[in-house]
Amino acid sequence: MDRRRREFLFELLETGAPTGFETAAQRVWIDHCSDVADDVRTDAYGNAVAVHEGDPDAPTVVVTGHGDEIGFVVRRIDDDGFLHLSRVGGTDKTVSRGQQVTIRTDDGPVSGVIGQTAIHLRDGDDDEVAEITEQYVDIGAEDGDDARELVDVGDPLTVASGVEALEGARLTGRAMDNRVGTWSAAEVLRYAVENDVDATVKAVSTVQEEVGGNGAQMIGFDLDPDAAVVVDVTHATDTPGLAAKRDVDVALGEGPSIRRGLPDHPKLVDALRTVADEVDVPVQLEAASNTTKTDANSIFVQRGGIPSVNVGIPTRYMHTPVEVIDTSDLTGAVDVVAAAVERAEEFAPYAVEP
Repeated sequence: MDRRRREFLFELLETGAPTGFETAAQRVWIDHCSDVADDVRTDAYGNAVAVHEGDPDAPTVVVTGHGDEIGFVVRRIDDDGFLHLSRVGGTDKTVSRGQQVTIRTDDGPVSGVIGQTAIHLRDGDDDEVAEITEQYVDIGAEDGDDARELVDVGDPLTVASGVEALEGARLTGRAMDNRVGTWSAAEVLRYAVENDVDATVKAVSTVQEEVGGNGAQMIGFDLDPDAAVVVDVTHATDTPGLAAKRDVDVALGEGPSIRRGLPDHPKLVDALRTVADEVDVPVQLEAASNTTKTDANSIFVQRGGIPSVNVGIPTRYMHTPVEVIDTSDLTGAVDVVAAAVERAEEFAPYAVEP
């Protein structure tokens, strides 16, 4: 991964933007896309779209990731100055206590910690994991009045961890889910522009995926593409203790996954598999049964059916502050999707033949 790509990825990952409060990360994404896109726009709720205008007779392909991340919100401030929480998205109660956090107020960031009673002071019953609503943040305030001068009810929080390089091509940090998807969409757009591909490419960074794919429902109808490629994280199952519980075999460093099943359109699956082989990028097949918890579920039912497919970035420890990816999987996903977009007209039309 070259320096430009790496700096863009790190900037996205280190920008806090929980569901419903995505503006900061969307601004980073828009700034990078504006360098190459023919048009960049946002909608009323902050979905961001960057466009490469291709041949009017060629297909239009949406490539999308979601820009929001899990987090917390301040539910109330007590008279002792502690902040009480609710979760935003699927925040994991088992890893939240003892974490440094950043409260994102209108006046700027405020630092805090989610309290954890010292092991010396706990008895056996205290080792049970408290619900998020029973956890609290200590910002060092003297009392409630002091805290309320700094923080408002409804302010969002994210864990304060950044990005760290591990061995080889691996990175760890929060918000891999799913800034790696928005990064991928932007990089495919850049490829389309630099190679003047015939297809019109609409790169998208959606909002509110972690609470039900709301942003994708809005934007899927509005964009009305011929096809949509949704890039999101997928569970890597190559860690200790998971062997008996694996739904699928997905490993870091073995390439992006291509999902097969509902709502993944078979012609798009075949297209991605074909170009992956031709550009010599390894891919992993992943079976889906009834549904996926990605924006593809929101997009494929729009306008009578938009052919859609999921491309997954294998990720360990999802929905924790230490998510781990292999950047070779990430760049591989861009290479495969970009190749499919470049040959979009060859694989069209995408409708199932009667």
